Amino acid sequence: MSEFLQWLMMISAVLLILLVLLQQRGASLGAGFGSSSELITTRRGLEKSIFNVTVVVAVVFVLSILAGFFLPA
Repeated sequence: MSEFLQWLMMISAVLLILLVLLQQRGASLGAGFGSSSELITTRRGLEKSIFNVTVVVAVVFVLSILAGFFLPA
């Protein structure tokens, strides 16, 4: 079980990094400092799907870490 959790953590970590990098919102340099000039809009289409998958992968990542702490080796 421990080896499965390690693989799950590694795969979900890499997927989480890739999904965060794929998101387009706030891509300008000014957005990093809080001075974005674009209006707040709702997510639609592929952007919404990527956001939802990112949330699911983040939950899987956190749960796999917690399971690694609390399950016996």
